[in-house]
Amino acid sequence: MRIESGDILVEKRGSLGLVTLNRPQALNALNDAMVDGLQAALDAFLIDDGVTSVLICGTGKAFSAGGDIRLMHDLGKAGKQDVALDFWHREYRLNAFIQSYPKPYIALIDGIVMGGGVGVSLHGRYRLAGPNFLFAMPEVGIGFFPDVGATYALPRLAGAYGMYLALTGARIRRADAMMLGLATHAIRSGAEDEIIAALATGEGIETIAARFAEDAGSAPLAAFEDRINRYFNEHSLLAVIETLGDAAEDDTFAAETLKGMMTRSPTSMALAFEQMQRGGDLTFADAMIMEFRIVSRIVHGSDFYEGVRALIIDKDNAPRWNPAQITDLDDAVIAAHFAPLPRDLVLGRE
Repeated sequence: MRIESGDILVEKRGSLGLVTLNRPQALNALNDAMVDGLQAALDAFLIDDGVTSVLICGTGKAFSAGGDIRLMHDLGKAGKQDVALDFWHREYRLNAFIQSYPKPYIALIDGIVMGGGVGVSLHGRYRLAGPNFLFAMPEVGIGFFPDVGATYALPRLAGAYGMYLALTGARIRRADAMMLGLATHAIRSGAEDEIIAALATGEGIETIAARFAEDAGSAPLAAFEDRINRYFNEHSLLAVIETLGDAAEDDTFAAETLKGMMTRSPTSMALAFEQMQRGGDLTFADAMIMEFRIVSRIVHGSDFYEGVRALIIDKDNAPRWNPAQITDLDDAVIAAHFAPLPRDLVLGRE
């Protein structure tokens, strides 16, 4: 079995179902063909008794740097929000399918994994991280929000790390990911082909991962754990900002963190804060339903389009957020993003 569809390659290799994201010129950003192709592959591998595990990887220097945000921007600006929402509908259903997939689902990540790429890797049972692993959920910087299951995953990290990652979009390397549980195994460079070959013979992933494992080293973020827990364990977004401001004069970490957050969309950070507050009590399915409610309102707002314009299209890095200040946020407007839709996301087959 071998299916080649340009942006995604699907192959049955012995006992392994192998999926390769193959859009390196776009850092493997997910598009319709990739979402639909991965869903079709997982459906086929699920009912094939000869497939004992599934592995997903990417070509080039990225696993996947996110979704095709530029396309979603263009659709929305053209008044085709329904088309954009159909993509997110299928993507979120795919994320939930991966999270409950009964066969071992293995993401082999040795490069950038952000946004949509997190959605097709983090929720699987195994995340094998190479030395070039680089993780982030940077959505608040483009007027969006941490989606693809971040509502469920980030609040379950230790302490206030999830809130920190959601509100700042901070990038972390492999050692930090191992410490936080975002990666399950650190593997040595250049082991990808041998891992795939071993899985194809039917050898178990636990044995294979142990054979190719290496020490990820100390986690740089651990040095800031006490401060992250102190600054980001607050009752509101404004309280987080005020706490950072109070500490900024004496703490470089607080000052730099605050400076970065001041460039983010206030609306996006408020949404992310509320997600992190709610997400710890939600099932994965409920988290995805809530995320679809949020994105259904985002596409009719302004900050997403302004953020993509400023950071991706014009690249002037000067977004004009509306509102521009956290103190100008309307709590009722933020809350409305979480209200049920006339037709909520339905997971599974419709």
